[in-house]
Amino acid sequence: MNLTAGTLQRLWVRREVSPYGWFLGFGPEDGPEVHLPYGEAMGERPEVASEIEVFLFHDDKERITATLRKPLITLGEMARLEVADFHPNYGFFLEMGIGRQLLLPLKQFPAERKNVWPQTGDELFVVMKHDKEGRMLARLAKIDDLAPDVFRAPSSWQGEWKEGWVTDVFRDGVFTLVEGGILGFGALGYINEATMVHPLRIGQKFRARVTQVREDGRVSLSIRASKEVGRLEDADRILAFLKERPGGAMPYSDQTSAEDIQRRFQLSKSAFKRALGKLMKDGLIVQKGNWTHLTLVEDDRPKDQATREDDQ
Repeated sequence: MNLTAGTLQRLWVRREVSPYGWFLGFGPEDGPEVHLPYGEAMGERPEVASEIEVFLFHDDKERITATLRKPLITLGEMARLEVADFHPNYGFFLEMGIGRQLLLPLKQFPAERKNVWPQTGDELFVVMKHDKEGRMLARLAKIDDLAPDVFRAPSSWQGEWKEGWVTDVFRDGVFTLVEGGILGFGALGYINEATMVHPLRIGQKFRARVTQVREDGRVSLSIRASKEVGRLEDADRILAFLKERPGGAMPYSDQTSAEDIQRRFQLSKSAFKRALGKLMKDGLIVQKGNWTHLTLVEDDRPKDQATREDDQ
């Protein structure tokens, strides 16, 4: 038997040595020992010649040490842990319930896309493993790690708003774990980039609408409201933007590229066109060339500006 970091072990209390604490082993006498400091006893006083359960970790001097604190994760297990700190040379440090933090190396994240890196307070699904020296380390959980614990989303979820966490990020969208509530651990989901109001990062908690419950029990999600509700909200946003513009005009129309629309309004081109259509139907805007104007200020523009814009 080995004294392995990241594991829970039932060990024999061999002796107490003041002012250090207790020394534990797999039996009364033979075999390796591990130190249980007084500060790791959490107010309890283990009795010599009794058996206790402890968690093993490396202390600041790289020595295997025992604690009576209960960890949120153990070796080989998966858990959702909160990001407590970040170091640009090492990575993210996660709270694991024992007064020490678990390192998630920076190499787990795309170096060219720092906008998807977690922030302090985000929660990550990780698996505990060992580095080459046998020290505790975290890696991001993959679909195969999540799959044994998830359930098939019920058809009743269709159209409902759910909360969840981003588990991985791809070029065209993000994988998620949708909170299961009383149903259990959760269901797997996917959010396409086109349905996002803003980019999402790994570990970020979100609220999204279930747009499809697939045959395999996974769900498709959208951060945006339904088309009708979204159309009203988008129209209000564009109207507010126009009211703040000089002369009530903007150099965006249904002819503007999808990339420019996404960059400026965080909307897909189809959603942008639906919102413009509503505003035009309501008589609030007009389009001339590549410009969109508020009708209320159309006749109030300076003559030289109106002529210049109308010629574009």
